[in-house]
Amino acid sequence: MQNAAAAAKAIPEHLYSREEEIEKLRTGGSMTQNQTEISRVRNLEKIQMGAHEIEPWYFSPYPVEYSDCELVYICEMCLLYFGNERQFKRHRSKCTLLHPPGNEIYRDEMVSFFEIDGRRQRTWCRNLCLLSKLFLDHKTLYYDVDPFLFYCMTTRDQHGHHLVGYFSKEKESAEGYNVACILTLPQYQRKGYGRLLIAFSYELSKREGKLGSPEKPLSDLGLLGYRAFWQEIIVEFLMESKGEMSVEDIGAQTAMTTNDVLHTLQNLNMLRYSVSWSILIVPRDQTDQFARKTTMLLSSQKPSLNKESDKKKKRRSKANIRSTQKSCSGNRRSSRQQAGLGTGNTQQRVQERDELRKDAGIMF
Repeated sequence: MQNAAAAAKAIPEHLYSREEEIEKLRTGGSMTQNQTEISRVRNLEKIQMGAHEIEPWYFSPYPVEYSDCELVYICEMCLLYFGNERQFKRHRSKCTLLHPPGNEIYRDEMVSFFEIDGRRQRTWCRNLCLLSKLFLDHKTLYYDVDPFLFYCMTTRDQHGHHLVGYFSKEKESAEGYNVACILTLPQYQRKGYGRLLIAFSYELSKREGKLGSPEKPLSDLGLLGYRAFWQEIIVEFLMESKGEMSVEDIGAQTAMTTNDVLHTLQNLNMLRYSVSWSILIVPRDQTDQFARKTTMLLSSQKPSLNKESDKKKKRRSKANIRSTQKSCSGNRRSSRQQAGLGTGNTQQRVQERDELRKDAGIMF
C-alpha cells in the first residue's frame, strides 16, 4: 500500500482530481480498480475497535468530518462510530447491545452465527457495510441493505459477542449466488475463520437444496480463500468416493456450481482429456495432504485417559486384584476379552490409517 501511495504521488495533478474521485466513490461505492487511486483517496487514518487499532485499506464513505480525525472509535456491539474518545466512552456506558441484533442460528464452544435481516435492522447493517468497505475494494453496497440477509460470526466472552466476520446474501438471487460479500476482520485473519464462513454459506445452500457460488468479482483475499476451500472439498470428496463420476456429480454433492468445480480442477491441473474419455487425476501432494489430515483426525479420536489421584489408583488396583482372585476361569476369560477391546480398537484405527495412506496414490 505504501508503494502504491508513493507511485500515486508521482502522477501529475492535472491527470487526476481527488475531489471527483471522492465524490464518485461516495455516491456509487468502489468504482475504481486502480490501486494507486484507491490509496490516494483512503479517508480514515486509523480505527479502534475493541482492543484493536486497525489501519484501513480502502476508502469508505464515512461522513466528511471523520476524515480529519487521527483515530475513529467504533463500538464493537452496535458499530456506531465516533471521532472523539469522550463521546465514545459515554456511548459505551449507555450501550446495552451485547450481540448482533438478529437470530442466533448456530452456536458451539467457540463461535456463534447470527442472521440479520437488512430491512429490519437498517442502521446496524449500514454501519456494518461502512466498516467492511474499509477492507474491501470491490464492495459497492452500503446504503440499500433491504434485499439482503447478513450472517455474522462472533466469539463470546464475559463482555458479550465480538464480531469476527460476516457474509451477506441476497434474499432472492437471480444468478444463484449464495454470497454477495464476505469479510473476516483483519484482527481475526489467518486463524481459519474465513474458511468457516465459506463452509457455512455452502451448508445453507445444501439446506436450501441449491447450488451456490460467490458473487463475482472476488477480492484478492477472497479468491485465495475460495480456491483453497474448493480444492480441499473436491480432493476430500474424490478420495472418499468410488466408481465413475462426472463434474455435475461432484457439484451436486458439494453444493458447488459446475463452473466452480471445473475452475478448481483446471487450476489444479487434474483434468486429462482424450477423444472418447476424460479422467481426473489427484496429484500426489494433494493425496499426501489428505492422508496427513486423516491421520491427525484418527489420532484426535483416541480415547482419553481419566485423571485419577494416586490413592484412587491404588484402591482401584487392590479391588481389581481381589475381584480377580475370587472370579472363576470363565470370568477371567471374559475380563481378558474386555481388556483387549481397547487394543483391538487401536489396531483397527491403525489399519484404517494405513489403508488410507495406501489409497492416497490412487488415480480417479
